[in-house]
Amino acid sequence: MAKKAKPKGASEGEGTPADKPAGKKKLMMIAAAVLMFGGAGGGWLMMKKPAPDPDAAQSKKPVAFLDITDMIVNLASEPNQDRPRFLKLKVALEMKDAKVVADVQPLLPRVQDIFQVFVRELRASDLEGSGGIHRLREELLRRVNLAVFPNKVEAVLFKEVIVQ
Repeated sequence: MAKKAKPKGASEGEGTPADKPAGKKKLMMIAAAVLMFGGAGGGWLMMKKPAPDPDAAQSKKPVAFLDITDMIVNLASEPNQDRPRFLKLKVALEMKDAKVVADVQPLLPRVQDIFQVFVRELRASDLEGSGGIHRLREELLRRVNLAVFPNKVEAVLFKEVIVQ
């Protein structure tokens, strides 16, 4: 490979004396520009307001709650179980407004019957952990919505769940 000719007066490993300060100056200007634009862009992002959360808008709507009478139900027995197990359950139903509560109130005996028949078939092992309670909530919600149709219950809320 051919070597490039060195400019006069330059030693090994050095460029021209005029090139060094100009290169550093360019590098400093580029770094300053990047910092300036980066800082301005970051500031703009920080000042930008977040988009409104649709869930937050829905939570501002008034909701109504309807308490179900406390239930104490014996659970289905498990293999090798010598004593009966019981479930004490306090539940509230969440609805979108008081009008729905007025429509559902006369149907409470049907709702209680559906809950008791379903819960009697459960075993204590079905209610273990948060997953068991979550499945119970989802199943009760499905069943209560079938019982009160065309009205709609938004959520089943547990006030107390005791397995003994």
